[in-house]
Formats: sequence, C-alpha cells, structure tokens
Amino acid sequence: MLETLRIRSLALIDDVELEFCPGLNVLTGESGAGKSFILRALDFILGDRIAADLVRPGREKALVEAVFRLDGEEVFLRRELSAKTGRSRLFINDDLSSQERLAELRPGLLLHTSQHGQQRLLTPEHHVEILDAFLPDPRILTEQRSARDRVQGILARRDEVERRMAGFLERREFLEFQLSEIRKVDPRPGEEEELLRLRESSRQAERVRQGAVEAQGLLLGETGLQDSLTALERLLAGLGDAGEHFRVHAQEVGRFRDSLSEVLRDLRSAVTRQTQEFDAESVEKRLWDLQQLQRKLKRSLDSVITLGAEIEENLSFLDQSGLELKRLEKDEALAAAVLGQATEALNTARREASAGLTRNLEQELVNLGFSDHVRVLVDFRPLPIHPGVEELRPRFLWLPNPGLDPQPLDRIASGGELSRFLLAVVSLRAREQLPALLFDEVDSGIGGQTLMKVADRIRALAQRQQVILVTHWPQLARLADEHFAIRKEVQGGTTFTFCATLSAPGRQAELARMAGETPAVPPSTHDAPASGKQP
Repeated sequence: MLETLRIRSLALIDDVELEFCPGLNVLTGESGAGKSFILRALDFILGDRIAADLVRPGREKALVEAVFRLDGEEVFLRRELSAKTGRSRLFINDDLSSQERLAELRPGLLLHTSQHGQQRLLTPEHHVEILDAFLPDPRILTEQRSARDRVQGILARRDEVERRMAGFLERREFLEFQLSEIRKVDPRPGEEEELLRLRESSRQAERVRQGAVEAQGLLLGETGLQDSLTALERLLAGLGDAGEHFRVHAQEVGRFRDSLSEVLRDLRSAVTRQTQEFDAESVEKRLWDLQQLQRKLKRSLDSVITLGAEIEENLSFLDQSGLELKRLEKDEALAAAVLGQATEALNTARREASAGLTRNLEQELVNLGFSDHVRVLVDFRPLPIHPGVEELRPRFLWLPNPGLDPQPLDRIASGGELSRFLLAVVSLRAREQLPALLFDEVDSGIGGQTLMKVADRIRALAQRQQVILVTHWPQLARLADEHFAIRKEVQGGTTFTFCATLSAPGRQAELARMAGETPAVPPSTHDAPASGKQP
C-alpha cells in the first residue's frame, strides 16, 4: 500500500505531498493540469528514468519521497535527480541503495498501467504469473518449482566439481611434484625454530665448557695457581719466627687455597654438564634441508606445511571426484524424472486453467466495454528446462474484433484498453493480495452502462486493496474514498501545479466541474492543500 507521496521541484510542481487511504483514491483535474507529473513521479520513485530538464528551473535537484507498507512494515523510498548531471540517487529506508534492490521490491509496491506506465503483468515474460494465479491447486506449481530447484542444485554441484577437477587436472603434475618435495623433507610445525634454539644452546654450552677448561688449566697447570698457593703457604709459615703476622698470612692463604678447591669442583661439574652428546652436523644438515625447501617453494616453513596439506586434500578430491560425479549423475536422473512428472502435471494444469480463464476474461472484457466478439487465447510455447523436459510457458493473445489476427497483449496500443484488461485480470484474482493498483485512462472510449460496470468493478476491487485512479468521469470520481484535485495556476508570472485533498464541499464542486456544470462554489475554496508549502 502507498501511504504517502511527496514531490519537490519536479516540472511545474514546487512542493506537493499526498496522503493516500487504503481504498479508492481518485485524482482528477483539467487536461494539462499536471496529473502526468504525479504519475511520472511515481514511476521515477519506482525506478524509471526521467530527463534532467524536468527539474524545476532554478533548482539543483528534484526530490520524490514515498512511504509504502509492505508485509506490515514501512518501506521509505527517496530518490533525487540532479539538474546538472542528470544522475539520480536512490535511498531505501535512508540507506543508499541500488536499482537492483528496488527491482526486487517493486512488484510488491505498485502496479501502474497506462500508455506509458508500468505494464508488468501484461508483458510476455509475466504472462505465466497471470495464468498460474488461476491454477486449481497452487501446490502443483510449488512442487514443480521445488523439483526444478533440486535439479538445478545438482547441476550446479556437478558444474562446481567439474570446474575444480579441470583446474586441478591441469596442475596435477606440478602439484604432485610439490608434494613429493615436501614429503622428502617432511617438515614439522615449529621444527626450524626448535633446531635453531638447539644450535644456539649447544654453542652457548660449548663456550661455557671451554671457559671451565681454561679455568681448570689455570688452577691445575704446571704453574697452577693451587700449587703456587700451597708453596706460598709453606713459605709464609716458615717466616713465623720473624713475626706472628706471617703465620696469620699463611693461614689466610691456606683458606683461600681451600676455597679454590670448591671452585675447581664447580668447574669440573660445569665441564661434565656441558659435555653432552650433540650431533651438530645432523642439526646443520636438517636446517639446510628445511631452508632449501623454503627457497625452492618460495614459502615460509609454516606455509609449506599448509601447502602440503592443501595439495593432499586437492589430490584426494581428484581421486574422489569421479565417484562423486557418478553419484551426481544418478541423483540428476532421479531428480529429472521427478521434474518431468511435476512439469507434465503443471503443463496439464495450465492448459486446463487457461480454458476457464479465457472464458471468464472474455466475459469481463465485454462487461468492461470491449466488443462482444473479443476473444482471448493462450499460446503455449515449450521452454526446455532440462534435456527431455519442456515447460509450457503461456503467452496471452487477443482478438479485439473478428477478421483480425490474434495480437499479443503487450501490443495493445491504448492505455485505456490496457488498464481495462488489467482490471479484468485482477477482478478475477480475488484470492490473492496484489500491490497497490494505479489505473490511468481506464475510462478511455467508454460511457453509459459500460462506464458504470467499470465503476462497479473498481469499487469492488478497492474494497479489498488499494486502488489509485486517474479519471475524467464524475461517475467514477464520486466513488472515491479520498479525492485529490490537481490544478494549474500562474502566480507572479510562473506556472505551478497544485494538488489538494478535497473536503465534502470541494468534492461536490469538483464533480460538478467534471460534469460540465457551473459549481456553486469554486473547488479551490474547499480544498485542503495536500502540500503544506505554496509559492
């Protein structure tokens, strides 16, 4: 449902805001008043292009905003058109968005039928939607779509397997060579760091051992410090007669010599601890092998190990992919059989539904002012969806008059005829909720009782969903739940288009104008401006 539409700086519109009701909304006004600009704005906010010269002179940009209610949630659209560049920006719920996202939303927002408007339901690619809406059992379509998705999923998986296989097969020899080189060395995670630590630890131990050996040599050599201290102690003791202090010195030297014995024990222990079996040659060779492997593969050791695991996985995939392809082939055959059955059931249901739909459409079209001789046909064309499986896709044709060739619906020249055709279709689609419907020129070329029948159809349709109607007939306008009058005025030498929501007196005045009568009170005196801004 369309709740609000605001247009700023577009063509003759300065600032207009319209608030729509859930039922029948009617837009009226003299020819040339600016109704087309309202419709162009709706098309623009829903993705259509408009020229930059439609930006009001003197303004930098045109702005169209709309609030829709979709599945119970508000959807806020804003689109800007630059006068300078002709480029537009689209925002959905205040987030910059794309035309692709809008295209996804559009089918649920508004269906616009006019000579230059949206014709979604009547284009050949959407004829199937019309027919499928009248299938006796919607589960037939659901089951066929599910079967088709199943087949497509299998085919997608097969394509993925074959694509991966092709890529790996081209590189298999190289991958096997890389794996062979990695397996020769068989690196372990963290091995290089461990070897480097071991080498450094061994080098440090060797430095300690050599120092301890040298220290022992100083203590125990031919002129070792310990023997010298022993001799010094004896000499000092012999000098004791010369003074007691020499005996004290001799004792101190003895104590120092004894402490050196502890030093000697510690040195011997250090030499013993640091003298461990260490195969330096093996360590260096292993480090060399690891470094050569890294240089050859141009990767770090961790990356080499990861590469090896990936290659093993890929080669294993190649070995298993043949079996998987055979399994997928069997799955495809079973799924294709189910798809064939579901498609045949759908084709039959479509043929059966088309017979009743065309009869009902013909009756509706006659009631809406078409010739009693109008005929609606469904041309089924086979669409291959899988080898041996063809889905019948409908294309609606019509014969407006006897003696003419059937014509596709999308070649209907008149916007009024198109609108009435859509009215006939949606009048029959009572079981589903359609988007907001915009009818323009639905009353073109008709009058009298036919016009009243059109009015009845529109009123009945508006009781279950929102309808926006552009009309020049008071018989249709008087049915409105909300009536908007569009007028054009010249103020200060500049032309403006205004849109106002009519009060009861204003509606009576506008209906009188449409009927060609002189209104007792000018409509403008009873308008409530739809826009809060006037120039």
